[in-house]
Amino acid sequence: MSFSYEYLVQFRDTDAAGVVYFANILSICHVVYEASLIGAGINLQLFVDNPNFAVPIIHVSADFYKPLFCGDRVIIELTPRSIDIHRFEIKYQILSNNLSVLATAITKHIVIDPQTRKRKELPEALNNWLIQWGEN
Repeated sequence: MSFSYEYLVQFRDTDAAGVVYFANILSICHVVYEASLIGAGINLQLFVDNPNFAVPIIHVSADFYKPLFCGDRVIIELTPRSIDIHRFEIKYQILSNNLSVLATAITKHIVIDPQTRKRKELPEALNNWLIQWGEN
């Protein structure tokens, strides 16, 4: 079951043409990522400042189908998927109120040891998050 989040497009998200600046779609998606972690019971402070693992993003992509304007209320659906024991990806769909697709994005993440920078297995909390919001 995907995680769903309502987002109000902010003035700061837009460019001089009045539409969401292309790079800001990833910031918007990151807001939803954080909300999904909280929704799964993960303490963000402990997640980010964890001495046992870090979860950097290793790939991003986005496609835009219709413009997003300041003041638009959009629905963002987040669906994570395990790639292997070290990596996962998140698919985002940014939808209008009538559920037409405005944009899509994908982020890929890897779990590493913050000291050695070597790959680690996904921690239990992330596996549980994948189960809760992932493709079943």
